[in-house]
Amino acid sequence: MNCPLCLAGGTRFFCADRRRPYHRCIRCDLVFVPPTHHLDPAAEKRRYDLHRNDPGDAGYRAFLERLARPLLARLPPGARGLDYGSGPQPVLSQMLAAAGHHMRQYDPYYAPHPRVLEERYDFLVCCETMEHFAAPAREWRRFLELVRPGGWLGVMTRLRDSAVPAARAGSGPSGATDSEGAAARAFLDWYYKNDPTHVAFYSRATFRYLARRDGLAHEFHGDSVILLRC
Repeated sequence: MNCPLCLAGGTRFFCADRRRPYHRCIRCDLVFVPPTHHLDPAAEKRRYDLHRNDPGDAGYRAFLERLARPLLARLPPGARGLDYGSGPQPVLSQMLAAAGHHMRQYDPYYAPHPRVLEERYDFLVCCETMEHFAAPAREWRRFLELVRPGGWLGVMTRLRDSAVPAARAGSGPSGATDSEGAAARAFLDWYYKNDPTHVAFYSRATFRYLARRDGLAHEFHGDSVILLRC
């Protein structure tokens, strides 16, 4: 099975829970759900409709500040941005617009405006969306086409590093095998993989790979925010 992000062959089985298996790419470190276990579009939309992203919810706005704050510190005044995967309530767009930036939204379910994908932007934000991508290689290529040279990609997705411990040498008779087993067990206990619409799980190594391959500067902020300079 080829990796849906870097397209490398030779991915291998990582682990499975009662609902679905997970595979891991040995090149880019993506963990992913095979397509045969993805929800169909109607079921996926029903799940998204349950989200309640209230613009008046101070806790939700504080959550979005994890991405907005470091990104705003790097943007020039009046930048043009695209909120990719904006959802039914584009609260992040509203926050960035309130800071003086010009925002557009795209979402295949809630803001299906393909014309916004024909323009280029000073920055793109993708907040809690990359984990839903069934074809992340396609979406990533689109990101790179949408952002001007020198612009910013601001991504928020929970990184596997927050749940999966580093390898511990000497934990058993086979260090590599035991380390991967420990990582798989930690992954199976991770709440983030339980959402049935989450099908792609990234690590710091994944984003380092993408940055190196595509010539991007990158920086991590906490365990869920990645900023990349095009």
